[in-house]
Amino acid sequence: MGADRVALAHDYATQRGGAERVALAMAHGFPGASLHTSLYDPERTFPEFGAMDLRTTVLDRFPVLRRNHRLALPLLAGAVSTTPPIDAAVLLASSTGWAHGFRSTGRKVVYCHAPARWLYQSERYLGAADAGTGARRWVAARSLDALGPSLRAWDRRAALSADRYLANSTVTARAVREAYGIEAEVLPPPPALLPGGATRPILGIEPGFVLCVARLLPYKNVDVVLRAARLLDGVRIVVVGDGPDRPRLDRIAQTTPGATMLGRVPDDELRWLYASCAAVVAASYEDYGLSPLEGAAFGRPAVVLRDGGYLDTVVEHVTGEFFDAPEPEQVAVAIERALRRAWREGELRDHAQAFALPRFVARLQAVVEEELSQL
Repeated sequence: MGADRVALAHDYATQRGGAERVALAMAHGFPGASLHTSLYDPERTFPEFGAMDLRTTVLDRFPVLRRNHRLALPLLAGAVSTTPPIDAAVLLASSTGWAHGFRSTGRKVVYCHAPARWLYQSERYLGAADAGTGARRWVAARSLDALGPSLRAWDRRAALSADRYLANSTVTARAVREAYGIEAEVLPPPPALLPGGATRPILGIEPGFVLCVARLLPYKNVDVVLRAARLLDGVRIVVVGDGPDRPRLDRIAQTTPGATMLGRVPDDELRWLYASCAAVVAASYEDYGLSPLEGAAFGRPAVVLRDGGYLDTVVEHVTGEFFDAPEPEQVAVAIERALRRAWREGELRDHAQAFALPRFVARLQAVVEEELSQL
């Protein structure tokens, strides 16, 4: 049996996203547990990681990879596989494509945010080429073509090395079944950003805007949201997030009246944004719809794509409005419906509470105890 009772793993701690918030929620349930990850960039991820017993792979020696983990794609499988087995009775791995490959001396439980999009949804992950991203997309697509077969074989071996799989949504559970033949229990993660913490207004932004919180990647369809704003008279759109698609989206925003691109913001400013917006909008294909839950915790409705994880986290006409395709016209019409409707903040907050951290942590702890009983 390993020296530690429980250890944690996560793909990379190099950004501020929903998966990273879930990794921190896991850490909340297992205080003092070590967290194993491929790369760590304290300047680009949540500061809470800095207080943890964080252990990285050999790739972390290279600053260029810490600043852009996508450059490490050809190296990550090897780095994770050659890391010595993690000495723990139970390893709980938060994975979107890499952490499930860490080896353990004991049992291994994988919490899957999604089977690797670059392997199983490559067209959606890369997005459509345009004048600004065509060359970069072509290089990425050719790289995936070359690496895909070997990475898919590695990915399947890594998945089958787990003793137990958990999935963040019904969509992810179905994808896990299709990719690996594994039945996964659905355990939705909690909204991580909640009212009650510090807030700080952002100068120049008046309340009443529509808020989009997303990593700036092609499949997030932030460009669709910006183009929808052009069809809405007097509606302001605020976009929070950063990523490779930022230059292209900045160009679209510059010609979109009422659009503001904020980039990454600290949590106190993000709380103010959620509390001050009229609605949250998301047009991406998501395996789990986190931002609508965070908006609901602040009493704000969501306008989302009728697809994927949003079907688990949004109740039509109670906590949000749906549109059927990521097209500017449909997004604009759904935003107009949301802004006209009178929403009940109490129902919105109660809905978010049903996904609260204590429920999530309690189930994880129970799963770990069940696995410990197998030793």
